[in-house]
Amino acid sequence: MDNQQLLDLIGKMTLEEKVAQLVQLAAPFYEGAGDEGQITGPMQAMGITDRMIASSGSILGYAGAEGAIAVQEAHMKKNPHGIPLLFMADIVHGFKTIFPVPLAIGCSWDTDLAQKSAEIAAREAAVSGIHVTFAPMVDLVRDPRWGRVMESTGEDPYLNSLFARAFVRGLQGEDLTEEVERVAACVKHFAAYGASEAGRDYNTVDLSERQLREYYLPAYKAALDEGCEMVMTSFNTIDGIPASGNEKLMRDLLRDEWNFDGVLISDWGAVKELIPHGVAEDEREAAYKAIRAGVDIEMMTACYVHELPELVRSGSVDEALVDESVLRILQLKQKLGLFDNPHRGTSPQREAEVVFSREHREAAYELATRSTVLLKNDGILPLQPEAKVALIGPFAQSGDILGPWSWSGSTEDAVKLDSALSDRVGSQLITVSVGCGIEEGSEEQLRLAVETAAQADIVVLALGEASEMSGEAGCRTDIRLPQIQLDLIARIAELGKPTAAVLFNGRPLDLHGVYDKVGAVVEAWYPGSEGGAAVADILVGAVNPSARLTMSFPHSVGQVPVYYNHFNTGRPQGAADAQVRYVSQYLDAPNEPLLPFGYGLSYTTFAYDELKLSSEQMTDESPLTISVNVTNTGERAGVETVQLYVRDVSGEVVRPVRELKGFVRLELAPGERGTAVFTLNEEQLRYHHADLSFKSDPGRFEVFVGRNSQDTLNDSFILN
Repeated sequence: MDNQQLLDLIGKMTLEEKVAQLVQLAAPFYEGAGDEGQITGPMQAMGITDRMIASSGSILGYAGAEGAIAVQEAHMKKNPHGIPLLFMADIVHGFKTIFPVPLAIGCSWDTDLAQKSAEIAAREAAVSGIHVTFAPMVDLVRDPRWGRVMESTGEDPYLNSLFARAFVRGLQGEDLTEEVERVAACVKHFAAYGASEAGRDYNTVDLSERQLREYYLPAYKAALDEGCEMVMTSFNTIDGIPASGNEKLMRDLLRDEWNFDGVLISDWGAVKELIPHGVAEDEREAAYKAIRAGVDIEMMTACYVHELPELVRSGSVDEALVDESVLRILQLKQKLGLFDNPHRGTSPQREAEVVFSREHREAAYELATRSTVLLKNDGILPLQPEAKVALIGPFAQSGDILGPWSWSGSTEDAVKLDSALSDRVGSQLITVSVGCGIEEGSEEQLRLAVETAAQADIVVLALGEASEMSGEAGCRTDIRLPQIQLDLIARIAELGKPTAAVLFNGRPLDLHGVYDKVGAVVEAWYPGSEGGAAVADILVGAVNPSARLTMSFPHSVGQVPVYYNHFNTGRPQGAADAQVRYVSQYLDAPNEPLLPFGYGLSYTTFAYDELKLSSEQMTDESPLTISVNVTNTGERAGVETVQLYVRDVSGEVVRPVRELKGFVRLELAPGERGTAVFTLNEEQLRYHHADLSFKSDPGRFEVFVGRNSQDTLNDSFILN
């Protein structure tokens, strides 16, 4: 169908049929989904009729090739105009083959692998019946109390933007119509959901527009510039107005300023939540505000289908608003080829061939090795050959390493650490003891763990958070490991054995009781289906870790939010003329995080020298070339991620102490010397001024190049 044919189709639809296209319902509402009759509780209270279901536009959270074909065929027989359904789901970091969580993927600093992971996730989802995924989440995050930090790639707008583009490319490919084993991407959550007050899900966001544009919007814009087909509204308020009813955000900025003409969908229940937010008195007002804001699809509440027809007939809402939303939805269905082939890439045969295939699992393994960060190593790792290893902890034999948003993955199929490590060091050299549960344990478990450790040459502690302790609604005020695990560490530490801790978790942790008690710390995050194999290969040294943090680890939760690109103050700590007390500082903790943005260790070492700038001055027409030499001073090959930061010394408004502007990954053999080269231009120095104009200021800029955001070589130049 061309656009005119879509308009003709809309002209044949009744108002109720058009409004029904704007509703998204979960699988139990649909014939053939396998769980008919399960419409109970809140779903039953929605008051959805068979006629509404027959005319509805999209289904949420259903996958499986044979079932999807059956649901689509049954629906099209009932739909008055034979309009196919859109199948949508949360495919966040893999479908059946689960990759590391996005925060871990960010730590790879490898956008090519990120793109490949998204391509594989799209292929598995598409052959299983899915057309749209609610990914990527590109929210900038600074508060590890928020459970959903695991869905983001970190605290830096530049890096998040690169990953946003990579994920969209991987999911959608170059031609969404022709490439039927791709899916449409939906960037979320628009906007600034990562700035929720107190790190609490669904909570208030209160930002200046300048701050919003400077830090939180760039990654969404990058995803849209890459062609992302859909945007999801966030649960939070922006400037006192919930996103799903925010005309300024959705109409003025997203539609008019950014020219986004794709589909805008609410998050689950967010339209009706305008009522408890306090900007709508009832469902009628919620529907009125959401459609005026430009929300095309209402997910899992029924304000539109119950209230929009009468709002239109009464003249309160222009029917043109409904028509434009329907058109956008039909255009996406047309772009996906659903009018010509309602089943698109859905194929039981392809599903059997590609889902959780060896090729896909190998890619998941590679990304897991690249995402695992070595945080500390006092010569403990890699494990020495023939050493007797005690593997202890609640994650020693656990498959709960997939993390949140892995609903099609299998913890049973996940490679466990104990079996992988046993394969590598030999079963005769490894003994396993659980030690405790994740949050509970017994004295007997602790005693057995100590006995096991006492017989070993080295102890590996497998610790962390259960997957439900992070992700959506997984917010915590205490971001230390649970006390029983800290007790386990303390008991093992008393033995004086060389000890390494491996952490499986979805957020930066307060590492008190861990970092100070063991000789090595490995941050594995939730590493996915092949996680046990990837971590085991890092422990034994078959893989040299190369990942770098994209979110700072706080010294304690009392510092939160703590992030590298903060502002200075008028009384900065450590300044030459600073007083002892009356500066911006804590009395009981350092200002700096325990582990900064960009940090990560290797099994080799690197030395930096000869930082050079091509000129002492930059103009609009003459960018700078910045170079630094890096030498592998260790005994094995390794990858160093060389990072470029800039500071605008004097801006119209205060500028961050450092801003990431580029990075280069150098792979160097022992003794090899390489050069990282960066190009820096005037456009990269622009920022939002007080009047929201986006431009640079002439004056002095400092340059920092090094292995993380704190450990750098410095120079400066003048922008004319």
